[in-house]
Amino acid sequence: MDEQQRFARRERRRREVRRRRIVALASLSALAFLAVVVIVIVDVGGAGSEPSGGAAADSARQLAKAGSDGAGKHRAGASSRPHVRTGPPGTAPVPILIYHVIAAPPAGAPFPGLYVEPAEFAEQMQALKDAGWHAVTMDEVGAYWSRGVPLGPGKPVVVSFDNGYNSQYTQALPVLRRLGWVGDLNIQLTGLPPSQGGLGEGQVRGLLAAGWELDTQGISHAALITLDAEALHDQVSVARETLRRRYHVPVNWFCYPSGQYDATVEAAVRAAGFVGSTTVVPGWAHPSDDPYRLHRLRVLGGTSGQQLLELLASTREDPPAPSSYTA
Repeated sequence: MDEQQRFARRERRRREVRRRRIVALASLSALAFLAVVVIVIVDVGGAGSEPSGGAAADSARQLAKAGSDGAGKHRAGASSRPHVRTGPPGTAPVPILIYHVIAAPPAGAPFPGLYVEPAEFAEQMQALKDAGWHAVTMDEVGAYWSRGVPLGPGKPVVVSFDNGYNSQYTQALPVLRRLGWVGDLNIQLTGLPPSQGGLGEGQVRGLLAAGWELDTQGISHAALITLDAEALHDQVSVARETLRRRYHVPVNWFCYPSGQYDATVEAAVRAAGFVGSTTVVPGWAHPSDDPYRLHRLRVLGGTSGQQLLELLASTREDPPAPSSYTA
């Protein structure tokens, strides 16, 4: 065999090796693509096997989104991958406490019961901890109810704060931080400036940095049931858009100002993309309830730690919230 024939033979072998490599790479690429498709299908299908239509399915999808759109701060006891379904949807109810001002009521305060003194608040939180409770956020509750994401050992409770008072930063934050707990801030955008005891933007950012969740009561704590369509949209939808843009957090839950709502207000909250909303109707929040009418428990000034535990024990099985609340 002369040199030219040997060269031609080597070239044929090299071409055959290249062809086999190309075929192998193509096969691997196809397998990888199919794996991605399967993962996507399983992930989408895992959210539930119910039909895609209907209000119940919409609520389930929105509750699932609440966990995956969280602020990205995973605390001890919370899932490190909140977007992954870890089991069947949770079925346990969770109490949501309501606080306003953490301070002694000034002389002539029109609603003195909304003032809880710092020492009372600290006693209440310690009583909860001693009784096996621990604080969670609304997004964590939503992830638990929709995908079974664990809420950690012990009994979960949401500690929510309305309006956005300065004392929630100066007084409540240190107490909760000592316990390793977080709060849920239902802020209004205007009408409560720092000069009148409201939170400043820096303080809101400080609460978020400490792991608190940010939700809203709207622009100005207006009586939503009295508003026309445009004003209602501003109070609900524009409030959420503004807070999301300003603080770069999801703002998934709405809190009805003064607890007032009706079918029109509820529809506006749904349309704004909130996954649920909270009321002032007493009781625990149950996963079987309408997510846009979740119970809460108002904690009034003068409540001892033991009385708070008794309040929790006596309200677990209260009936669902009504379709409207205007008191």
